[in-house]
Amino acid sequence: MVEMVLNKQSSEFKKGLQSGLSIAIGYFPIALTFGLLSKTTGLTLIETVLMSVIVYAGASQYIALSLITLGTGVFEIILTTFIVNIRHFLMSASLNEMCEDDRTSKKMVYSFGITDETFSVAATNKGTVTTGYLFGLTLIAYLSWVINSGVGYVIGANLPQTLQDSMSVALYAMFIGLLVPSLKKSVKVVLLAALAACFNTIFTVGEWLSTGWAIVVSTLLSAFIIELVNSLKLRQGGRGLE
Repeated sequence: MVEMVLNKQSSEFKKGLQSGLSIAIGYFPIALTFGLLSKTTGLTLIETVLMSVIVYAGASQYIALSLITLGTGVFEIILTTFIVNIRHFLMSASLNEMCEDDRTSKKMVYSFGITDETFSVAATNKGTVTTGYLFGLTLIAYLSWVINSGVGYVIGANLPQTLQDSMSVALYAMFIGLLVPSLKKSVKVVLLAALAACFNTIFTVGEWLSTGWAIVVSTLLSAFIIELVNSLKLRQGGRGLE
C-alpha cells in the first residue's frame, strides 16, 4: 500500500516537472537578464542569487533594481513589492480550492513557488491538482529562475565595462516590454499606467515625496481612482473599463 502511494506521488511529481519544463525554458532569458542588470546595478553575486531565492518574483525584482538605482529606502522597496504581488492572495486562494487535501506545511512549501505562469498551468488541469504535481511544477520553475539569475550575473561580470554601464538602459526597455502587451489588451491598464505616471511626475518634480514613496502612493492612488470610476460606470448600467 505504501509503495503504491509512493509510486503515485513519484509519477505526479514527474508530471509536474514535465509541465513546468516550458516555464523553466521561458524563465531562462528573463532570469539571465535580471542577473546581468543586477551586476550593473551594483549588487553582488550573493545578493543577486539571494534575491531570487527569497523574493522569487520577476517583475518585483526588476522594480527593486530600479528603486535601488534611484537610492530608494528599504521600506519603500518592500512595500512596493508587496503591492505588486498582492494578486498572489487571490491566486493562492483559487488554487487551494483545486488542490487535494494535505498538510498545511506542504501547502506552505509549494505555495511559495506560485507565479503567474505556474498558477496558469496548474489551473488548466482537469480535476484535483495533486501535491506531488505542484512540487514538481514549482520546483523546476524555481530552480530555473534562481540558477539563471546567477549565470546572468557571472556573464555580466565578464562583459566589458562600457557594455556593463550601457546595460542600465535595458532595465527601462524591460519595463516597456512588460507593459506594452497589457496596454494592447486593456483600456483599463492604459488609463492606470497613464494616471500613475502623471501622479509620480507631480510628486517627484514637485518634491512632495521621495522617489520610493512617490511610486508607492502613485500606484495606490491611481488604482483606487480607476477602480472607483469602473464601479460607478457599472452601477449606472454602462460598460466597465475593459
